[in-house]
Amino acid sequence: MAESNPWLKQQGKVALNFNYAMTNANIKRVKSSEIEFKDRLVSIQRVTKVTKGGRTFSFSAIVVVGNESGVVGYGLGKAKEVTAAIAKGVDDAKKNLIKVPLIKSTIPHEQLGKYGGALIFLKPAAPGTGVIAGGAMRAVLESVGIKDVLAKSKGSSNPHSVVKATIDALVQLRDPYAVAQLRGITLNQVFNG
Repeated sequence: MAESNPWLKQQGKVALNFNYAMTNANIKRVKSSEIEFKDRLVSIQRVTKVTKGGRTFSFSAIVVVGNESGVVGYGLGKAKEVTAAIAKGVDDAKKNLIKVPLIKSTIPHEQLGKYGGALIFLKPAAPGTGVIAGGAMRAVLESVGIKDVLAKSKGSSNPHSVVKATIDALVQLRDPYAVAQLRGITLNQVFNG
């Protein structure tokens, strides 16, 4: 694809692979007005700016919101006070909502997610397993409403990057019903071949 398009050659850019382009086309944006959300504070940082008049403190908060049935979003809020930073983060998160396909209480298939230095791996789990994930990943997965999943974070442990990598993995998940319809096969054949 990159070889056939002279503009891409000229710019030195590589075209996106087919799967990534397909998953981005499947992102379902959600309106926040009609849904009740629970918010989870992932991380709060105190930031210091040194000026000639002394030190100025402010706070940045990364917040995840979700309705625990397939809708999730994350946001970053910055303010002079903690409560204001969290409130701004919640407002920002409600502007960036996505719909995630779930099967019973887990995800439909294994998925890798990447953002910056963070690489995360999600794997479906049997009922009763619980959410086997740490820190920032756990907040996102619980906000989505996933009850059983195995997850591993590799690379950076920066909560900002881990949250964004987890959202990236969730965005790439494909609904098995849509895949079955697209391929013209039954749902059982999608999972069992």
